[in-house]
Amino acid sequence: MFLAQIFTERTKPHTHPAIMNDLRLYFDTLCHLKPLQLRYRIFYVLRYQLRKVVGFQYLLSIRAKGKRIDTFKTIPSYRSWLGANRFEFLNLSHDFGSQVNWNFSGHGKLWAYNLNYFDYLQQPGMGKENGLRLISDFIRQSKHNREGLEPFPISLRAVNWIKFISYHNIDDAFIDASLFAQYRILADNLEYHLMGNHLLENGVALLWGAIYFNDSRLYTVAKKILLSEMEEQVLQDGAHFELSPMYQQIVLLRVLDCINLLRCVNGLGAELLPMFIQKGTRMIGWLQKLSFTNGDIPLFNDSARGIAPTTNQLMQYAGRLAIDPKVIPLDASGYRMYKKGKYEIVVDVGPIGPDYIPAHGHCDMLSFVLHMDGSPFIVDTGTSTYESGPRRHYERSTAAHNTVCVNGEEQSQIWGCFRVGRRAEIKILADADDQLVAQHNGFSRVHRRGFSMENNKIVIEDSLLPGGYGTARFHFAPGKTLVVDGNHIVCGSIRLDFQNAGKIWIEPYLCGKGFNNFENASCACAVFEHGLITKIKILK
Repeated sequence: MFLAQIFTERTKPHTHPAIMNDLRLYFDTLCHLKPLQLRYRIFYVLRYQLRKVVGFQYLLSIRAKGKRIDTFKTIPSYRSWLGANRFEFLNLSHDFGSQVNWNFSGHGKLWAYNLNYFDYLQQPGMGKENGLRLISDFIRQSKHNREGLEPFPISLRAVNWIKFISYHNIDDAFIDASLFAQYRILADNLEYHLMGNHLLENGVALLWGAIYFNDSRLYTVAKKILLSEMEEQVLQDGAHFELSPMYQQIVLLRVLDCINLLRCVNGLGAELLPMFIQKGTRMIGWLQKLSFTNGDIPLFNDSARGIAPTTNQLMQYAGRLAIDPKVIPLDASGYRMYKKGKYEIVVDVGPIGPDYIPAHGHCDMLSFVLHMDGSPFIVDTGTSTYESGPRRHYERSTAAHNTVCVNGEEQSQIWGCFRVGRRAEIKILADADDQLVAQHNGFSRVHRRGFSMENNKIVIEDSLLPGGYGTARFHFAPGKTLVVDGNHIVCGSIRLDFQNAGKIWIEPYLCGKGFNNFENASCACAVFEHGLITKIKILK
């Protein structure tokens, strides 16, 4: 399926040079994949895919008895079930009327996925009767459910069902049979072709299923995935290796849930508890270190509000589990946080993501996010969609971030919804308590940027090597009023001074408040030749 998709995402008529460019793009994209990914992609294309749906009725005949699991209170989900058959995900709502269409595609694939996750079983006020009605309706329509029987939604739904079943002390052979059948499908369709957070979610779900059904076969697969993926996906400083603060929150929730699960059961899975605690303490420490004092995360890479639990919720959950954060200096992730006087600034000097899975990466090398007096001031433009199109491309582009553009080039060759061809490489040249200098080779010339942090001033020095023209952009938070005054831009008590700017101007942009949700905001721009010095001064 992947190989078919990758060759159909570009559909314009081709000239011979265009064909050569496309072949190079595909090569630059595919050459970074792991051999295991390629093997599974080819395997899943060649295999008769429909068997996982056609065989579902047969799998339902296999009887398996689950057992209730008593766990500590977890984090409630966002409210997405609005009553009856009405739902809202990604800031888009739909009323199904008399019957839910679990394959509904009117709001895109991610919306349909969310419908099938069943996160709403964990929302406040979801009662036993309504939850059982939705579960039963899903089971009755399972045979024709394309979206719901894919491995990723199975993984999230299975854990949500087990939590709901356990909390409400439900003993239902019909539900157990469906849940076990879904686990059989999941075990036969593990997402080794995608890897990353997808494969980790598969492993977490299998662990919950193994304990719920006391199934050693499921546990063997879960253990193999979790030991290898947790070791690779959690970096030394505690960051999740896809380098999205939002996915850090999501994956941390899974880790805490696994700690919660394993502390409340005896026997199967106990050997994994020390590993989860070790990784969990580092992940909490990283998130605590990178979060602003108001609890916000910087929206680097694919990050949005209203999707993951907040940092404060995760800290409270960790506290209930007696898990203390282990704060390690930010290093391997490539993020740096500085707090001086009235401001907090996070700078990105890391790679676009893991070479073999940069799907959630953006062109945000050397970008930064700045808070003043505990509130957003210069921000990331955010992520508002995973649907292919101009908006998705813009949000991943260099111009959407607080860094420098050169001749319309992109730092890395982003394309499709989640693809990356050629990737920029970054190098840190100086890394101190009040100074950071790094450079990347993503353009036809090197972009070097230095940050110097003082109590009432930040100095940003940009250089293009060996020279050329560039445009620096600074995206201000919605509600900020900017005024151009000579070679300055003033915003309240903050002034940006530009040295060596050929032209300064303000342009509007749409800031993503969340998926499918925007606010009008302003971006300060400065064009320069060879180099630019920007001083962000706090006047009072």
